Amino acid sequence: MTDYAKLDAWIDAHFDEEVKFLQELVRVPTDTPPGNNAPHAERTAELLKDFGLDAEKHAVPAQEVKDYGLESITNLIVRRQYGTGGRTVALNAHGDVVPPGEGWTHDPYGGEIVDGSLYGRATAVSKSDFASFTFALRALEAVAKPTKGSVELHFTYDEEFGGILGPGWLLEKGLTKPDLMIAAGFSYEVVTAHNGCLQMEVTVHGKMAHAAIPTTGVDALQGAVKILNALYAQNTLYQQVTSKVEGITHPYLNVGRIEGGTNTNVVPGKVVFKLDRRMIPEENPVEVEATIRQVIADAAAESAGITVDIKRLLLANSMKPLAGNKPLVDAIQKHGGELFGEPIRAMGTPLYTDVRLYGEAGIPGVIYGAGPRTVLESHAKRSDERVVLEDLRRATKVVARTLSDLLA
Repeated sequence: MTDYAKLDAWIDAHFDEEVKFLQELVRVPTDTPPGNNAPHAERTAELLKDFGLDAEKHAVPAQEVKDYGLESITNLIVRRQYGTGGRTVALNAHGDVVPPGEGWTHDPYGGEIVDGSLYGRATAVSKSDFASFTFALRALEAVAKPTKGSVELHFTYDEEFGGILGPGWLLEKGLTKPDLMIAAGFSYEVVTAHNGCLQMEVTVHGKMAHAAIPTTGVDALQGAVKILNALYAQNTLYQQVTSKVEGITHPYLNVGRIEGGTNTNVVPGKVVFKLDRRMIPEENPVEVEATIRQVIADAAAESAGITVDIKRLLLANSMKPLAGNKPLVDAIQKHGGELFGEPIRAMGTPLYTDVRLYGEAGIPGVIYGAGPRTVLESHAKRSDERVVLEDLRRATKVVARTLSDLLA
């Protein structure tokens, strides 16, 4: 029996245990916001200790977390050293996730298994890769028994807010500097690039007045409508800008939240909206932000008495492929193709992730993990999120084989 077959056999023999591990992780909520994620890190560390894996707990200072808009963050690092020389390979997955929302037919924290899929918030993105990465590591140590290099598990809790207090914090504090890294993703493709994201809060100021005498006020909503129409016109123009990265099409803009006014009989004096601008890898974030600000300013100037405040909420750079990621891409494509029975494409994704922070630190990486073929299939960020257990099993084998190759 080859080493690959032995790795596969070990994972098969321990797969029920892997599924139970994932169920335990799903049963501890990590809704972000509000972002009280330290309890999940504590539970994860307990479960890892049962496997003989000691997790370092790196708590981000409480005030820093509060200023960031969350409640608690403890990031985990498991370090496994196999000898001198060789590569250090990091495996990163995030435990924080958006709240479940409405429309579920299964308990979002139940970890129920129905028709071969495990249901629950974060089953696909990305607590499934807490499981796949942990069990790939366990299989590696049980079967391949590497004698050089090392593996690190990075289980972090700030992806939904941009990653600055997750991987960004670990890297900034000098707590890790791997040679290569794999981050939680999808099992039917290896992602080498992704979009960037600019999020902004726009406050449109007018002057409140009684609706019976509207001319004594300045309607902030009418001003906001002009601004929104200008932004949506930009969004149409973005469709003419195309990316050369497979899997990424064009930039786009979404206004996801609007609030304002005080009552139906009052001319609204203030309207606030939040926008999300996705940037393709070829775009310059500084230029993108400057253009958005100019579009808003020009549209606001068309309405007498309207003033605007613009606040940047998030600027996440795109992930660009680093030349050093070739060993990762080659290994995942080889083993993924064999285990999934179809070619594993190397491509980009329109999502943005905290993986970019490793790239910005000069660490070549890819996105690959236990999720389904697409975000849509996984119901990620929607009701009834689920992971197909057979996908979890096969992705765990791909990661274990890839680690074996990289540490050989």
